[in-house]
Amino acid sequence: AGMKFFLQYLGCFFAFFSAGFLIISTWTDCWMVNADDSLEVSTKCRGLWWECVTNVFDGIQTCDEYDSIYAQHSVKLVLTRAMMITADILSGFGFLVLVLGLDCVKFLPDEPLIKLRICLVSGVMLLLAGLPGITGSMWYAVDVYMERSSLLLHNVFLGIQYKFGWSCWLGMAGSLGCFLSGSLLTCCMYLFRETSSGRLHSAYSLRKGYSPAVAVVTNAHLPSSQTATSKMYAVDTRV
Repeated sequence: AGMKFFLQYLGCFFAFFSAGFLIISTWTDCWMVNADDSLEVSTKCRGLWWECVTNVFDGIQTCDEYDSIYAQHSVKLVLTRAMMITADILSGFGFLVLVLGLDCVKFLPDEPLIKLRICLVSGVMLLLAGLPGITGSMWYAVDVYMERSSLLLHNVFLGIQYKFGWSCWLGMAGSLGCFLSGSLLTCCMYLFRETSSGRLHSAYSLRKGYSPAVAVVTNAHLPSSQTATSKMYAVDTRV
């Protein structure tokens, strides 16, 4: 029991922070940041929804939102948005479902198997959330890296060169956390399902074995005429 609680709470811990990391990553503005340059007087960050410029000396930040979501954007931007929003929804619901499956929460306290199944559903949702999250963040990061490497390879130093920023790193961390928490929860389900099933089966067998014994003892005290009459009455009732 102690190990089951530990796995549940550890999975809940990772699920909470992973969902938070994914949501923060999706709605922050530093997926791309300009590469270090001693001549730069400002830091330029690009996110999935807007671009911000921060002055190095006074810290003043100005942000420009992108055009409408229906406007023409790059495939990288559109697909990353879709995958990160999907990861946010799945991880958020996965965490909320997990809360209901915790043993410390008074929800279906007499149904341990159902609570373990809830943990399994939560684990599957978190595993599914990690897939679009890691795909979107890794693809975005690799695309930025390849673009910068291509410019450096061809000795193109004009304009601003970007590298992936902390929002992208946060998306990767949240996705890996979803994989970890989902794995813990699914293992928790399969490790302790047989134990809980065995306990319920034993309890049911005891109740089932006890009932005939009571019937036999009860019938032993009844006269044979009453027993025969009862059987005839039962047959007539079924007919």
